Amino acid sequence: MNTLDLVTHGPVIPVIVLQRVQDAVPLAEALVAGGVRVLEITLRTPVALDCMAAIAKAVPQAIVGAGTIRSGADARAARDAGCVFGVSPGYTPEVGRTCREIGLPLLPGVATASEVMMAQADGLSFLKFFPATAAGGIPMLKALAGPFPDVVFCPTGGITVESAPQFLALPNVKVCGGSWLTPADAVEAGDWARITRLSQAAGALRAG
Repeated sequence: MNTLDLVTHGPVIPVIVLQRVQDAVPLAEALVAGGVRVLEITLRTPVALDCMAAIAKAVPQAIVGAGTIRSGADARAARDAGCVFGVSPGYTPEVGRTCREIGLPLLPGVATASEVMMAQADGLSFLKFFPATAAGGIPMLKALAGPFPDVVFCPTGGITVESAPQFLALPNVKVCGGSWLTPADAVEAGDWARITRLSQAAGALRAG
């Protein structure tokens, strides 16, 4: 799989933080029921790897990826948990090298032109722009389009259901990441119907 294949499944990749393993499968099922198949489970909690493994085993329709990959060890652990792609907040040659060695497609994070060039030097041209709003948002993405016409982005960080359409309308944006599909209070309450509704609405947020 190439990470660019992920954009064919919908305009939003949910950025998911799970605190309890028992929430993993019903959450994934709720997202898939709403038409969202690509799931980024962040490595931000002690149960993240167990959650990835549970989803990969029980929800075959889900395309499970690991977010917050910061080292080669993170990448290997994610692959071993059943993830089929990885997402990093930034980029280092070590992370890139490990992902190539183990065959884990990587969506690396960048925030500057120098970081774009570093990722491109390692053969990566579909990049996560993070933290999107704090790093300049739409004006920054427009500026990067000039020197990097061959790079496309997945902006993530601070994007809302209201601002997503503006990001998706940019020619160099193929998909965006967002946490609004899985609100913490909905997950805590087990309100899976609400998450399905949010997922269904996300399918309409395509570039105009």
